[in-house]
Amino acid sequence: MPRDSELRRESIVQMATNGLANVDELSAHFGVTASTIRRDLAQLERSGALARTYGGAMALVAHPESSLRQRVGEQFEAKRAIARWAASRIGAGETVLLDAGTTTGALAHELHSVPALTVVTTGMTALQELAVSDTVTVECLGGVLRPRSLGFIGPLAEAALERRTFDRVFLGADGVTAQEGICEADIRQTRLKELMARRSDRVYLLAHGAKIGRRPFHAWAPMPSQWTLVTDLSAREADLEPFRDRGVTVVVADADGVAVPARGEAGRTDRRQAAEPAEQAD
Repeated sequence: MPRDSELRRESIVQMATNGLANVDELSAHFGVTASTIRRDLAQLERSGALARTYGGAMALVAHPESSLRQRVGEQFEAKRAIARWAASRIGAGETVLLDAGTTTGALAHELHSVPALTVVTTGMTALQELAVSDTVTVECLGGVLRPRSLGFIGPLAEAALERRTFDRVFLGADGVTAQEGICEADIRQTRLKELMARRSDRVYLLAHGAKIGRRPFHAWAPMPSQWTLVTDLSAREADLEPFRDRGVTVVVADADGVAVPARGEAGRTDRRQAAEPAEQAD
């Protein structure tokens, strides 16, 4: 079926651009053998569409990193759903740490009225959201401003982290996989996220469905099983299952910020997901 092969190869090129070009994953995605995928990759390489790598392929043009300003309006409803659930975890008097990014910025928007709250952040978005709040004390870690993400990175931010602990840490990501963890464009970003996570026992990774399973860049931070992955209804169950298999708590938030049961087997409720929403401010 030549036409089916052409459509599959076109899809493979697009997936490689978005970071997915592993032979085993592509084989499972298309329901064909690994040998078929290897033949597809060989033909795409000959045509100049892809470059072969060990175990897969990669796009010839690096995946471009969009600026924070470009991302503000993307997946707005998904980010708001995630932010609403995350805000429901935070209680009066807590000290929380927010990563840079638009989803953590959406979370900051939900925190205006939390009494006696201290928010420490590495991002300009959260700073701008909370600048006019009368009830929230806002602190910035400082460091070097990274223009594309409008987040602070570098030794000064890292040094400030060493002197603080937090009730909760909320991280963002450009992509996340169960195997490699958090994907970012800059190794300094992933290093900072690792340090942020060490300063609290409760770590939440906020990532809408389009980021789950994506590998757009080559800088990584591991994602321990003790963390909670918070996403929205657009996330595919097949993409979430590898995280659950590793013991990661997965929360899928609806538009109201309410966690919904796992959507796998009929009647199945994931115990780790069900346990997290039961916790209120503690």
